[in-house]
Formats: sequence, C-alpha cells, structure tokens
Amino acid sequence: MQLARILGRATSTVKHSSLQGQKLLVAEMLGANKQGVGDPVLVLDHLGAGANDVVVITSDGLGLREMLNDIQSPVRWWTLGIMDE
Repeated sequence: MQLARILGRATSTVKHSSLQGQKLLVAEMLGANKQGVGDPVLVLDHLGAGANDVVVITSDGLGLREMLNDIQSPVRWWTLGIMDE
C-alpha cells in the first residue's frame, strides 16, 4: 500500500476491454514528507476520488483482476481508500 495524491482524470480512446467503463486517475506517489516522488501512475478508482485527494493505493493486481472478473487485465494500481484531511 502507498499514499498518493490524485492529479486528475485520465481518458483514453483505446483501452483494454477490462477497462471499459472504468474510472482512471493520474496519481503521484507521496513520500514520508507528503511530497510527490517518482513518475505519475494510472490508478483505477471505484471510490469516487478526485483531484487533490490523498488516497491509499495498492498494487495488488490479483485482487483487482478478481474484482474486474478478468484475469488478463493489465491494471496494477487501484484505490483502497480516501484519506481524511
């Protein structure tokens, strides 16, 4: 699990079939000092997170593939929770 800040939404005209109708967000990982570290990542969101929200994300691909009911899904990161301020 990792803390991340949502930068905004991602849109795509072509995507894997398991991502049809799914909400994709662009997020930056947060370090111990709550500053962004590394390159942004795509995150699948079922919780309603929005820009500037701090979220808990996970790279448990198996859990997400089971939720999407698609063992071939390329998704890696997804939201587990939205942090309160």
